[in-house]
Amino acid sequence: MLKHNILFFFRNIKRQKNTFLINIIGLSTGLACTLLIVLWVVDELNVDKLHANHERIYQVIEHLEFTDGIQTITETSSPMAELLKEEMPEVEYATATIPPSWFGDHVLSVDENNLKATGQLIGEDYFNIFSFSLIEGDKNNVMSDPNSIVISKTLAINLFGSTKNVVGKAVEFEKKRQFQVSGIFEDVPANSTVQFDFALSTEASKEETPWNSLNTWNSSGPRVYVSLKEGTNISALNAKVEMIRKSRNENTIRTATLVPFSEHYLHGTYENGKQVGGRIKYVRLFSIIALIILTIACINFMNLSTARASKRLKEIGIKKAVGAKRKVFVFQFLGESILMVFMALSIALIMVAIFLPQFNIIIAKQLTLTFNVNLVLIILCITVFTGLIAGSYPAFYLSSLNAVAILKGKWNSSVGELWTRKGLVITQFTLSVVLIVSVLVVYKQVEFVQNQNLGYDQDNIVQFRIEGKIKDQLQTFVSEVKKLPGIKNASSTTHSMVGHNWSTTLNWEGKESDNVTQFQIVGVDYGLIETLGMEMAMGRSFSREFGTDSTSIIFNETAIKAMGIEDPIGKMIGNRTIIGTVKDFHFKSLHDKVEPLFMSLMPEGVNKVMARIEAGKEKETLNELQAFYETFNPGFPFEYQFLDHNYQALYTSEKRVATLSKYFAGMAILISCLGLFGLAIFTAERRRKEISIRKVLGQSVSQVTIMLSREFAELVLLSIVIALPIAYFLTQNWLSGFAYHIPLQVWYFLGAGFIALLVAILTVGLQAIQAANKPPVNALREG
Repeated sequence: MLKHNILFFFRNIKRQKNTFLINIIGLSTGLACTLLIVLWVVDELNVDKLHANHERIYQVIEHLEFTDGIQTITETSSPMAELLKEEMPEVEYATATIPPSWFGDHVLSVDENNLKATGQLIGEDYFNIFSFSLIEGDKNNVMSDPNSIVISKTLAINLFGSTKNVVGKAVEFEKKRQFQVSGIFEDVPANSTVQFDFALSTEASKEETPWNSLNTWNSSGPRVYVSLKEGTNISALNAKVEMIRKSRNENTIRTATLVPFSEHYLHGTYENGKQVGGRIKYVRLFSIIALIILTIACINFMNLSTARASKRLKEIGIKKAVGAKRKVFVFQFLGESILMVFMALSIALIMVAIFLPQFNIIIAKQLTLTFNVNLVLIILCITVFTGLIAGSYPAFYLSSLNAVAILKGKWNSSVGELWTRKGLVITQFTLSVVLIVSVLVVYKQVEFVQNQNLGYDQDNIVQFRIEGKIKDQLQTFVSEVKKLPGIKNASSTTHSMVGHNWSTTLNWEGKESDNVTQFQIVGVDYGLIETLGMEMAMGRSFSREFGTDSTSIIFNETAIKAMGIEDPIGKMIGNRTIIGTVKDFHFKSLHDKVEPLFMSLMPEGVNKVMARIEAGKEKETLNELQAFYETFNPGFPFEYQFLDHNYQALYTSEKRVATLSKYFAGMAILISCLGLFGLAIFTAERRRKEISIRKVLGQSVSQVTIMLSREFAELVLLSIVIALPIAYFLTQNWLSGFAYHIPLQVWYFLGAGFIALLVAILTVGLQAIQAANKPPVNALREG
């Protein structure tokens, strides 16, 4: 029986080549898109799962209660690690770290070999908590000496030319302190959120500024991780952890808690102290898109299979007449569907292999099509599921046909069948229109955030770290930089102008007792406001002409409103005098509202230089700046970043979503139109005698074309009507995640509907024109 059914399957393919091609193209395209998304989703779900016992690794986060709500940060105080290990029996290991995102890049030297590498400060238990593989060294004591440094395999090769006999050798840090290599670890895998090339001991930081200020309970900035013992009741442990801050200060606004480290990557967004999502929303979004694309491909198969039922009526009638049961047909047609999907899978895998490199460029990952057990099982499940879904309606529909009516030639398509087919077409285009609207809205929002006036001019601002000799001679260095051709202005600051850096609370006259406002701190040198092109709302900027500016302070407009101060110029905040108010500017993404902020003159505490380059002279000016930098600061590579590039990086996820959504929406429309094209061919064949009679009776080609196209156009119009409210709800919900966003305009929805309708009309219209132009005599002779 199996051999017989397979033989019939391939005969039907030969008889119905058009239907087969449309189905195989639609299914293979749908499966290829789905497999690409599956590879990305699997990779996202495995981020930070590389560590042994990752389910027992937790991170300390803190909730800070301010006047405008609770803010959640991933930072705490260094002493928290020691306390947790000593006083909480559930904690097996604990470590405080200064993460790479904060500790940053530093110059490491061996003889005359100077390299800039990314580092972090870690405690003794670090390699017991995180299973980064050590090539050399013992994880139990590799960080026991404050003068130890652990380096990656690649860094060891770059510094020493080999990983052999490196332990015990000296590495110079920032040209001022020697550390001995105590271990070498394998390069950090790409699926780790913590990426670093070397690590120093937190004990070493107790002697270094500014890290030595982070060893008190009042500080924040370090990250603390713990490994819990098996069987730990996390709820009971957290009840104790949450009391740690209160036991030291009853008036504290800080509450610590433990969260799973491996879940933070996907679930790291908090609102008012509650976990509300994170990157998991993109995992869900693209999983839904994959399901939509597969559904559309399955609908094509269902529609074309049932539409072509008349071609298989004799086969079904004869088999039923000789006693074949309904389940025989169900298994036959489901088997044919699954076989078709497996054929499509082979093409889809080839498509994935071809397009995966380009897909990796878009998502900034290095995914590979490696057939491990888990991936093979996932692919098999998707394929079988797709086959069952695609073949379910045809199988149960065709198996229900009456044998007597078939053999007597009295079978006709039922009204229910026709409406089911129409319903499937409507579903296809409803999903497609929703995707088109979503793509338009995401694209316009990304365009909006890229072109939004941030309150300062970020174009042509180059920034680089203050290190080496520059630390001791900053004023001289900045003065010389200003003299370079193509440099319009230069200054220095503590703030990256991108994201959260440093904050505090303040006291002022008339402050209400329940007002706990957090202020971002921007340490600046003279000329920073002018270099960045900020505007003063009132008062003045810092100036060397005033000898008292070391005790002066400048707030932004939001800060003045939060304090409720009228006529702020000259008012005292502690021992500082307000000399000006700068107009609000954005230093976070547009997901967040502008926060209260103040600027304070800190020429000794700044850590980065910002210089404005004359437009059109970027290349030659950077060459001049690099030459001067390397002469002034020998042994330190000149590495810079453009401020506008750093700011745009805040929207990397949104840009990727926009790009991927555009491609996947295009695929959804393509697959939908393939199905529509197949149905148009079938309709033209089924109505060929009617078309011929109409032409003989005098109807023109255009009239016949309109007649054939009208039915499909009406279905697409109905799809648009259904899709637009759904699209409005979804896009409005997505935009609500931005504090500043575009208004939803009517043309986004009408434009999406017009695109879908135009593509559908062109798809059906071309086939209708072809059918209308055929000579009527052939069809009439067949009658």
